[in-house]
Amino acid sequence: MKFLTPHQHAQLIANGKAQAPVKGTGREIDFLPVVRLFNPYGAGTWLLTEIDADDPDIAWGLADLNCGCAEIGAISLSELSALRHPVGFFLIERDQHWSPRAPISAYIKASVAAGRIVEPDLEPVSN
Repeated sequence: MKFLTPHQHAQLIANGKAQAPVKGTGREIDFLPVVRLFNPYGAGTWLLTEIDADDPDIAWGLADLNCGCAEIGAISLSELSALRHPVGFFLIERDQHWSPRAPISAYIKASVAAGRIVEPDLEPVSN
């Protein structure tokens, strides 16, 4: 996966291993997104939180394909990495200037209200 750095890939794997024993329970971990991927030539934004412990091709996160609603769920890394521009270069890129501001639940909440992935409003931190 050329769009993931080795550090990001390792973090996604570690998150997947930590999530596996609690997946589907009330104890699921609300991770910070690890990476933001996007299509600079059209629709598509993905915030990835983990890679499935049993299937390293499947990532979990929030996806926005510009259809009026973002969805949380499974994302095939091989399908994303196979997307090419008509002239042949990779279509999906990693946002090198993005860093997470909140756990994925805050992105989900903000995205439901906006109909697309947006940065969540954050409460001011008081001392």
